[in-house]
Amino acid sequence: MGASSAMRRIQAGNALSAFGLGFTVPYLYVYVAQVRDLGASTAGAVLAVFALAALVVLPFIGRVIDRRGPLPVLVGGALVAAAGALAMGFSGSVPAAVAAAALLGAGTAVMQPALATMIVWSSSPSTRTRAFATQFFLANLGLGVGGLIGGQLVDESEPGSFLLLFSVEAVMFLVLAAIAVTVRLPRPAALPTLPGAPTRGMRALLSHRAMVHLCLLGFVLFFACYGQFESGLAAYGTEAAGIDPSTLGIALAANTAVIVVAQFVVLRLVERRRRSRVIAAVGLIWALAWIVAGFAGLGHGGQTVATAAFVSTYALFGLGEAMLSPTVAPLVADLAPAESVGQYNSAFALVKQVALAVGPAVGGPMGAALHGPYIVTFVLFSLGITVLALRLGRRLTPVQDQPSLVAGSRVVAQGAPVEASPLVVVEQPVR
Repeated sequence: MGASSAMRRIQAGNALSAFGLGFTVPYLYVYVAQVRDLGASTAGAVLAVFALAALVVLPFIGRVIDRRGPLPVLVGGALVAAAGALAMGFSGSVPAAVAAAALLGAGTAVMQPALATMIVWSSSPSTRTRAFATQFFLANLGLGVGGLIGGQLVDESEPGSFLLLFSVEAVMFLVLAAIAVTVRLPRPAALPTLPGAPTRGMRALLSHRAMVHLCLLGFVLFFACYGQFESGLAAYGTEAAGIDPSTLGIALAANTAVIVVAQFVVLRLVERRRRSRVIAAVGLIWALAWIVAGFAGLGHGGQTVATAAFVSTYALFGLGEAMLSPTVAPLVADLAPAESVGQYNSAFALVKQVALAVGPAVGGPMGAALHGPYIVTFVLFSLGITVLALRLGRRLTPVQDQPSLVAGSRVVAQGAPVEASPLVVVEQPVR
């Protein structure tokens, strides 16, 4: 099985698992709090455990991926997530719901860096940008379609309808595992590194200034965008702008629609440009998005104008997300030594999870009560993305910042090009 065949199967599994997630993600809070009648505090605890489980497993899973390969880790994560989804469908008590959330959170968290590493192994620097853009596109398409279908099946008065949703999610995870075991991954051979430089472990990663800078940038990206979608920004929209709660679903749909429609148009515009400048442009676009959100909260022009402005905010975020997908994830891969790709992907996934945990905790209360300061704070965070991205560009080699300059080149973690050492792909099954 060649790299292209492996990539097609990986992307298909990614899309199907996202489709399954879409069935349940929008309804988890309602299911626990109202359908199972466990209360809002229990629902909040379940969501917290879901995030905490990811934070617990991610620091350790990177080394397992690098030692054992991403495929068995992906299969194991999918099986754990399937068990968690099915358990959630049957959970009628607080301990059962919390335990199910722990399994589901840990399983889905493990799958993220494993999938990313499989994409790295099945691509070259010249094809990696498009591969990660395709992954992001299919994941959003799957989530959107799953959420749409799930919304037609769900009935708050009938717990059995939710069991159906969680069962579909579990089946999709099992399908991902079944597809994964058929993949024969091309595995990159180890590359030489600079004399005396650590190549493995957290010490190597923390000594790699470009990667540390990218992790800081990643934290701000996820904190200022994804960490606000369903917390601070939603609270701001309903409290300050007077947005009807049903409009939040329309805004999220607009976000997904922009990603799906614009992804490959944006890809053609950015794949031959410097990654640091593309990310810097995202900061400016998101600053504009927050300004538009601020306008929605001022109440000028009536409710219709406020609603249109609020939906436009989510659409602008979607445009920025479409620009990030072909830049940030491939950059993590190109910064990593070949033998530590899993650890670098896991570290970046951990940063994302921390931002997604901190974001709602900070943004939720601000968006609900401190409307002006909330908007100003996140305009400044967005401009901070631009500053951090431009500074990151100074730490990158020309090929890391713009892979199209040299097709087939590969760079070691310390930021120095390896002479005459392209990424070697060895065809071998990894079980």
